[in-house]
Amino acid sequence: MEEIEVDLAVIGSGPAGQKAAIQAAKLGGSVAVIEKDADPGGACLYSGTIPSKSLREAILDLTGFYEHSYYGKETEPKEVSINDLNYRLAQVIAQEKSMITRQFKKNGIRLLHGAARFENPHMLIVVDEEFRLCFQVTAKKVLIASGSKPRNPIQVPFDDEVILDSTRLLSIDTLPEEMLVLGGGIIGSEYASFFAALGTEVTIVDKRDRVLPLLDAEIGRHLQTALTGIGMKFMGRKKPELIERRGDRAFVRFEDGTTAESDVLLFALGRVANVDALHIENAGLSVNDWGFIPVNALFQTALPHIYAVGDVIGGPALASTSMEQGRLAARHAFGAETHHFPSIYPIGIYTIPEISSCGYTEAQLRELGFHYEVGRAFYYEIARSHISGNHVGMFKILFHSETLEILGIHVIGRGATEVIHIGQVAMAQRAHVDFFIEQIFNYPTYAEGYRVAALNGFNKIKHRR
Repeated sequence: MEEIEVDLAVIGSGPAGQKAAIQAAKLGGSVAVIEKDADPGGACLYSGTIPSKSLREAILDLTGFYEHSYYGKETEPKEVSINDLNYRLAQVIAQEKSMITRQFKKNGIRLLHGAARFENPHMLIVVDEEFRLCFQVTAKKVLIASGSKPRNPIQVPFDDEVILDSTRLLSIDTLPEEMLVLGGGIIGSEYASFFAALGTEVTIVDKRDRVLPLLDAEIGRHLQTALTGIGMKFMGRKKPELIERRGDRAFVRFEDGTTAESDVLLFALGRVANVDALHIENAGLSVNDWGFIPVNALFQTALPHIYAVGDVIGGPALASTSMEQGRLAARHAFGAETHHFPSIYPIGIYTIPEISSCGYTEAQLRELGFHYEVGRAFYYEIARSHISGNHVGMFKILFHSETLEILGIHVIGRGATEVIHIGQVAMAQRAHVDFFIEQIFNYPTYAEGYRVAALNGFNKIKHRR
């Protein structure tokens, strides 16, 4: 066993842990990152964000998805094998892993392989897969960035072939003809759209009456229409009562007595904080009623020298927000000038079509009593969408009907997660909707949709006055 003393010990090498470790090293601290898996990157790299988004890109590319607009809906998607998809996935993961390793080495960050657990508030022990003691780490500061894992109830008989969670899904060796997805949240909706684009008959089942209820309702309806267009089905207001494997098929009975079967079932009903093995009670910490580690605005736990960031503290649980949480926590831990976590940030959902939003939804504005107006631009109005073979989508700008301040931006369609940042910057600067009208946008681009939507909304105000 090796004894190590550092200024900061980071548990987990996902996006939050990476950025915290690098920031701490840049500020002159000695840093050790403890990672239970063989390679750095965390669930984000091997079973979460990077694989799912890489899979999406490969599907769109290899199937010629956007060519359908030119050649008609009767055109069958090009056949794609799991091997084709896995090859591309492996390439991306290898490049990302190499980059993370290089950054750690460049910044003098020590990477320790093994599972960490607290012995006391300042000491961690690290054990290997056979629970042999490898390292004893004493740290002035500790940052918990151990991420999350799929919520897998014990009554669900998971296997690696038929009844799957989002991690197991990445290991299947054949494309299923039918897929049942339990859960219409982000993960369920993303994978449902991927496999629908591959030609699988996909049905999403959820207790709510539409997929992704966190979305602005109009954007949600737009998405559901688009998903129906690529063959996906949706069953709402249903809760599973029994899930089991019958032969080579998944069987589900719902509380209303109805049943469903499919070749493969994806259980996507949430994720939970990955804290079970950390023994945080030895450090005097505990989780809240939702299973997350409580923190203050500076990401400090009940013990000021122990920080927690990313999925272990709950929402928004995005790779992008986790990175910034990690960076800010490290700056505070080392006494550097810092700021509070931004109140305005984009959310990206990589369904087909993709969605991104920033700010309020219409429902939230109504609840708050705002006087607002809506500006819309549909993709079929934008020349770039005709060139790219993609007419599905819209820009939606919500703004105050008296002050004209931008209150929310919602984009669905190709390039949504890229162009959202234009709106994000405008909102951060408290811009008014006429700001977009006064700017010149490259033509033809998707970004031009901001100007079209702004004109649409502003003209409503103009005529009302």
